[in-house]
Amino acid sequence: MLFYASTYADLNRAAKDKIIILPLGAIEQHGPHLSVSTDTDIVTQVAQQIEKKLPDAVLLCPTLPFGSSHHHLSFGGTISIAPELYTQVLIDLVNSLVISGFKKIILLNGHGGNITPAKQALAVLSKRFDVTHQPTIALATYWEVGGKAFAGEPPMQSPALSHACEYETSMMLHLFADKVWMDRVERAQRPESNGYIPWEDDEPYRGVTVFKQTEFISSNGSSGEPQLGTAEKGKHLVDHAVKALVNFIESFKNWPLSERFV
Repeated sequence: MLFYASTYADLNRAAKDKIIILPLGAIEQHGPHLSVSTDTDIVTQVAQQIEKKLPDAVLLCPTLPFGSSHHHLSFGGTISIAPELYTQVLIDLVNSLVISGFKKIILLNGHGGNITPAKQALAVLSKRFDVTHQPTIALATYWEVGGKAFAGEPPMQSPALSHACEYETSMMLHLFADKVWMDRVERAQRPESNGYIPWEDDEPYRGVTVFKQTEFISSNGSSGEPQLGTAEKGKHLVDHAVKALVNFIESFKNWPLSERFV
């Protein structure tokens, strides 16, 4: 059921047992071969498939289509909310849900640039509501929850999901083939590996973080190996993401609410 409660009584009943899912997307350039709506398209489809599998457990909000993508602004088609403002947008949206009475909320994320400002929003919301309203608010990024399927496990041939890569290209070929132009695929020039910073998917995280604008780490706004993308791989990835997220939500719905120990 899409998030439309017709009466206050309906809303109160829903707040007691339903998990709210708010999908987070982005509108940004995805190399020369993918639609700027890629992140929003994929996370929306994943969310809708979760809703079909758990119709009695979740209420699905409309996707927030714009994300924090300032690092892509050098490439045309990007529409971005600055990180500090994106944090505030999420605070306000979740604030509305908590004040309405919802206790369990999942921010289902589909864009890497949203992760840091979303975590900051969770920190502010925890400070604001833990004592007064006691919600449990989770940030779940689909490829991180998806685990090994998004980390080089066959049939994937490159080490991990990055941006406009084998993984995203495959999922879009599966979900929205009309928004993929494989004849335009071009492997981007990238910085040389330095052993510490994963500029795309070439290094594991080793405790060092550097933020750079995309034009400094990609010649065309893509990364990874998009030429390896296939619709079959895309189905494999989407199925694994949905399954992993359904398993998470089945667990999450039974987590006790945050009661104080002192």
